[in-house]
Amino acid sequence: MVGQVAAEAPDAATATANKKPTVLVIDDDRRIVELIRHTVAMHGKYDVLVAYDGVQGLELFYGERPDCVIVDVLMPRMDGYQVVRAIRGDAASAHTPLIILSALYEEDDKLTGLCSGVDEYVAKPFKPSVLCATLERVMRITPEERERRLERLARDLDMREADSPNG
Repeated sequence: MVGQVAAEAPDAATATANKKPTVLVIDDDRRIVELIRHTVAMHGKYDVLVAYDGVQGLELFYGERPDCVIVDVLMPRMDGYQVVRAIRGDAASAHTPLIILSALYEEDDKLTGLCSGVDEYVAKPFKPSVLCATLERVMRITPEERERRLERLARDLDMREADSPNG
């Protein structure tokens, strides 16, 4: 009987191996949060945590250490760009996959997001299939690839500034 109980109780290694990666969604619009939560949950590969502003999002991020963050730009207390820079600026979390999901869709908005260190920038309204594909893509980016992408972006920006009439 004792052996039977022990066989049924998973050990810590098994529980960890069965744990789904966690996605933290940070957005002040509760309807959008529920849509993202539903989209990611329907995908079936991830658990979802939720925060409704940037400060709460960072607190939850550092408390739970999710595997990926989806963040809006325009939020109270701290915007999404600041959240991304805070996560990227900490060596312990610098390689966390980050997605901005925002109603700001102009090229300058996207460039600001990429310069802040985000892996992908998705415009609202979004297609659930696009968000899931983006999530899968950023989860596969290695730390080395992330560093190369940021270096390439910095070079491209330097060249753009050098080619501009004001530069």
